Amino acid sequence: MEVIFFYLAVITLVLLLVLAIEAGLGNRSIGFLRDQVLSRKVPDPRVSVLIPARNEEQKIQEGLTSVLAQDYKNLEIIVLDDRSSDGTGRILSQMESRYPDLRVFRIQELPAGWIGKNHALSYGAQRATGELLLFTDADVVMHSSTVRQSVAYLLGNRLDHLTLTPDVRIPGIALQVLVGVFGVFFAFFVKPWKVKDPNSSRFVGIGAFNMVRKEVYLAVGSHQAIAMRPDDDLKLGKLIKKNGYRQELLFGKGMLQVEWYSSVRELSQGLMKNMFAGVDYRISAVLVGTVVLVFLGWWPFVGVLLTDGITRILNLAIVLLIWGICWKSSKLTSLKPWFGLGFPLGALFFVYIQWKAMLTALLTQGIDWRGTRYSLEELKANKV
Repeated sequence: MEVIFFYLAVITLVLLLVLAIEAGLGNRSIGFLRDQVLSRKVPDPRVSVLIPARNEEQKIQEGLTSVLAQDYKNLEIIVLDDRSSDGTGRILSQMESRYPDLRVFRIQELPAGWIGKNHALSYGAQRATGELLLFTDADVVMHSSTVRQSVAYLLGNRLDHLTLTPDVRIPGIALQVLVGVFGVFFAFFVKPWKVKDPNSSRFVGIGAFNMVRKEVYLAVGSHQAIAMRPDDDLKLGKLIKKNGYRQELLFGKGMLQVEWYSSVRELSQGLMKNMFAGVDYRISAVLVGTVVLVFLGWWPFVGVLLTDGITRILNLAIVLLIWGICWKSSKLTSLKPWFGLGFPLGALFFVYIQWKAMLTALLTQGIDWRGTRYSLEELKANKV
């Protein structure tokens, strides 16, 4: 058994070193939006900001106020009130009276074959007049120059799609750990530094900020092509990239902020809707993901305690490398460097969510999200 543990430690260390070097070099090639200095001497194109909102009374006023305060003049702001049953509608009515240029559409029914958010964004995009579409969320808070700098970067670099990583406001130690661990594995899985390479098939899309040329959005099939995708933001990025359009991700630190979830329970519920979708409902992918999470994220910490000699030293080296990756990751976000201390618990949490999401979807033949039931048959049929 000691021999098995030794070879397991060697393989894990080598694999993690390769991933760490690739991510380290890759992240250095990703810029920060706040550092981009681009001037434009031509008229700014019209930008339509599309904000879906369903029961967002706690957060929508702050987020929407930050959008209304943008220093970009040629801006159209559209809010899609998607069947809200709380005070969202009242807040939007008050803001409409204060801001005449704000356009609010109230959606009363969800057509068959659509996930609510995707239908709302499609509905808004059909009515948008901008050359550029910015898909964002109701709880996103933007710096006043975020749109202006993003437009300048997108046009200056002749991009078709620009997406930004937000700062994440995270209440509590447990959420810091879980969001941090999620971010590390997400980066290893997506490899966002490769998306700007036209020869790479890698793609990305982040719901907090997806800016895309309207003509490109329509050419790839719009939200109609991802009508039943819970992971719509990521799959919109996939549609754009696989059709040969230019895409890039920038770090939005200091320019974009969101409270992703306010509790561990909310995080668990939110991930339940898209963890199985994210691997295209493949059981085999969940099994592979479990192996990766356990042997890269949990076992080395246990191995330090259960093994000895050179094997223990190797496991300790893996643990120190993981902590180094977490420390480096925190410099790119608003995360605290110490989140890596809880890495093994975070890894087990995501194993649990993966399996719970899969088993729930298979046993109930669907998912529930924000008061609506979606059948697994329809979800699986929407392949991208």
